Amino acid sequence: MNRRVVITGMGAVTSIGIGKDEFWRNLISGKSGISDVERFDTSGFPIHRAGEIKSFKAEDFMPKAIAKSIGRGSQLAIAAAKLAAEDGKINAKKEDPDSIGVIIGTTMGEIPSLELIDKFWVRKGENDIYISNVRNYPVNNLSDNLGFFFGFTTYNYIIPTACAAGNYAIGYAFDLIRMGKKDLFFTGGTDPLSRLAFTGFNRLFAMAPDRCQPFDKNRKGMMLGEGSAILLIESLDHAEKRSSQIYAEILGYGLSCDAFNMTIPSENGMARVMEKAIKNSKINKEDIGYISAHGTGTGPNDRAEVSAIKDVFGNLAKNIPISSIKSMLGHTMGTASALEAITCCLAMRDSVIPPTINYETKDPECDIDCVPNIKRKKDITISLNNSFAFGGNNACVAFAKFIG
Repeated sequence: MNRRVVITGMGAVTSIGIGKDEFWRNLISGKSGISDVERFDTSGFPIHRAGEIKSFKAEDFMPKAIAKSIGRGSQLAIAAAKLAAEDGKINAKKEDPDSIGVIIGTTMGEIPSLELIDKFWVRKGENDIYISNVRNYPVNNLSDNLGFFFGFTTYNYIIPTACAAGNYAIGYAFDLIRMGKKDLFFTGGTDPLSRLAFTGFNRLFAMAPDRCQPFDKNRKGMMLGEGSAILLIESLDHAEKRSSQIYAEILGYGLSCDAFNMTIPSENGMARVMEKAIKNSKINKEDIGYISAHGTGTGPNDRAEVSAIKDVFGNLAKNIPISSIKSMLGHTMGTASALEAITCCLAMRDSVIPPTINYETKDPECDIDCVPNIKRKKDITISLNNSFAFGGNNACVAFAKFIG
C-alpha cells in the first residue's frame, strides 16, 4: 500500500470544450457552456437550458459502425479515454491488456437508451422495441464498451454512486494500484444528458431558470449538464519507466455516507469526508491551497458545504480559494468530480484557479472566497476535490503538485 500513484493523462468531453486543453482554456476564461436544449423537446418544462454538448461527433473518435451500436454515454467515455491515452502518450492497443483496468463512475448510465425503449413501448407496444436499445441500456455498458474498444481484459468496474461517482472511481483505482493489483487505470466518470434526469431535477424544483450561481445570495438552483472525463492514473514507477509526463500525485481520499436523507445534504457528512481525506493523505490543513467545491448552486447544498468547510478548517477557511466550475458546466452528475479532478491538477500545474462565474451578491451564509467571476493566479501545492451525492454518498480526493 506504499506505491505512489500519479496522473499522466487526461481526456475531457464537455460543453465548453473537447480535450483537456480547450476545456481548461475556456474554464479559466469563465466561458459558460449553458445553452438551450436541443436533444429533446423541453416545451413541457419550465426550464429549457442545460450544459449540452453541441460539437461532439462520435465518428471523430471511433468507426461509425461502433458509434451506431453503442449508447451516447459509452461514446463520450470512449472519446474521453482516447483523448487521455493520446495525452498520456500511451498506445492502449499495444499495451499488455492484462495490465490495464477500467473504472467508470456514473449517475444515470445509458439512460437515453431506456428512454428509447419506453418511447417505442408506449407508441407501438413491447414487440416493437428495438433489441439494440435493450442491449445498450445496462449501466455496465459504459465500462464494458470502453474495455472492448481498447481490448482490456481484466479489471472492469462501474461505480454508480451518483454525483460523487467520479471521485469514488478515482479512489478505487488509486487503492488497486497501491496494492499492486494493476499498474495503470483508465478512470473517471461519464453521464449523457437525458430527458429523465431533466424531468427529475425539474420535479425536485432544484433547477435554475437560466444560469447557475453557486454561493450567490440570489442563487436559484442547479443547471443540468453532460460530459465525460477520463484520467490515466498509474504507479509512479510505471510512469517513470516510460518517461511519462506527470500532472499530479494522488495523495489519498475519504468516503462517508450521511445516512440522513436521500436528497438533503448533511453538513456533518460533508465535514467527515474532508477530515478523512486529510487524515488518509497525511497532509496539514494549512498546506491546502485550493478546494474545488461541489458547489451546485442550490440553497441547501451551498450553505451546508460552506458550513462544513468552516467546521473543518476554522479560521483557515477564509483564506482558501474555493470555486465551483458547475457555474460554467452545469452539474454533469457522475462526470462532475472527475472533471473537477482534472481542474485541480491543471490549477496546480499552471498556478491558476478557475472562477465561480455568475457571482453578483454576497451571501452572509456563504462568506468564503469563491474566486468570483475572474480567474486568479496562485501557487498551489495541494488541492482538495469535494463531491457530495444523493443518498448521502460523499467522496473527497486530495491531489498534490508532483515533486519527484
